[in-house]
Amino acid sequence: MFLGIDLGTSSVKAVLMDAAGTVQTVATQALSIAHPQPRWSEQDPADWWAAAESAIEALLSSAGQAGISARRIRAIGLSGQMHGATLLDRHAEVLRPAMLWNDGRSDRECIELEHTPGFRQITGNLAMPGFTAPKLAWVRRHQPALFERIDKVLLPKDYLRLKLTGEYATDVSDAAGTLWLDVGKRAWSSSMLEATGLLPTQMPKVYEGNAITGFLLPELAARWGMERVPVAAGGGDNAAGAIGVGIVKHGQAMLSLGTSGVYFAVSDGFRACPEQAVHSFCHALPATWHVMSVMLNAASCLDFTARLTGQADVAALLADAERSGIQPDGPCFLPYLSGERTPHNDVHARGAFSGLRADTTRAELAHATLEGVGLGLLDGVDAVERSGLTGADIEVIGGGSRSAYWTQMLADMLGRPLTLRAGGEVGPALGAARLAHLAVEPGATLEQVCPRPPLLAVREPRPSHHMYYRETRQPLFRQLYRQLKPVYSASSSVANAARPIPRLD
Repeated sequence: MFLGIDLGTSSVKAVLMDAAGTVQTVATQALSIAHPQPRWSEQDPADWWAAAESAIEALLSSAGQAGISARRIRAIGLSGQMHGATLLDRHAEVLRPAMLWNDGRSDRECIELEHTPGFRQITGNLAMPGFTAPKLAWVRRHQPALFERIDKVLLPKDYLRLKLTGEYATDVSDAAGTLWLDVGKRAWSSSMLEATGLLPTQMPKVYEGNAITGFLLPELAARWGMERVPVAAGGGDNAAGAIGVGIVKHGQAMLSLGTSGVYFAVSDGFRACPEQAVHSFCHALPATWHVMSVMLNAASCLDFTARLTGQADVAALLADAERSGIQPDGPCFLPYLSGERTPHNDVHARGAFSGLRADTTRAELAHATLEGVGLGLLDGVDAVERSGLTGADIEVIGGGSRSAYWTQMLADMLGRPLTLRAGGEVGPALGAARLAHLAVEPGATLEQVCPRPPLLAVREPRPSHHMYYRETRQPLFRQLYRQLKPVYSASSSVANAARPIPRLD
């Protein structure tokens, strides 16, 4: 058995996978997010560890009831939300709440980092507030006394690793999202660390995703009835999610419908397209890279509209959207609830409903939300393909993949088939378990450990719907963003000038 743990934004998920790659049991523990100021997004790392402990213990209890002993677990793999800044002192104590991937306060620091010599050649990316390095530059400027106490900077999943093993380590796919990694060389860049006032000694050691980084601490092994099993490096959530559905070779691609929305395509070499706000990262497998578009709000927009319109839950919203169906003169939704990355790199972008009438229904708002997120994803796919890498086929994973109506809409927008496979909703945790399997069986092939899961469905695009979205709705969607951009940029500047940032030393 192999244990995969995924530290997401809204929950920690643990899966138990057998040697044949079948998921035997799953457990989830919810997390909350704090937004103490506009554009701030934080979590307490102590909550991550408490949720991880609860998820692991629930998983092992469920496995025990099914007759599966914890002593059959051979290795643990980790996955998690990327870019989060977890700051520790020399006693391994947390110095402040972790600033998350969707935290947008460091736009000024991004502009400054872009002036670092060789910045885009080294990182393969634009400087965006979501990345880790600008966050540390912000702390250095606004919380200098706290900055001086930093002994180690960890990514979210690697804080769980520290609690599990006592080791400071990360993997190349997650490290690539910090802006401190030389992505082509798959190693920390001393010049990029220097640009934010940090030293290589303050970073965890970097491993390939299928390497062993340490072993489960004796006290945890005893508490959980496990051996002192190895813990694999694992991967950032998107890289691990790709491995979970067998996206491991050049040209393979996936669309992830989680809290954020991601289009991910594998490359056999390092390629960059920062001018399109496309991310270029290491994959969690040796000698493999990927390009990726990211929109900050995808399935989270469904929660937003459900709450806004008084629907019981997202399932009710999806049912409403399907009842509404396409309305050619229906409202348009911009999904930029916390700014946007690809293709705009605009921290000031805001969400909006447009085209409302006196008789606009809740169901039409639900449909507009699905459509707006889909059109945002389409912008991202177009941006990646302008880099020269076109996905031969596209898998769909994440919680949003459970909606047949939404995945069909996305296939219509893209104009190409979308494939759904078993396990897509637990992709990152499953990918982490697969990396754990590879770590303890180095002779095993990717075909053996990372096969494509069983096929569930293929959504074939409908040509008439594709033309409607491309020729009618996409131009309207893009025009609405362009027209509102100066309004929200100006209002954000005024709001920030009126709200001084506190020093929290």
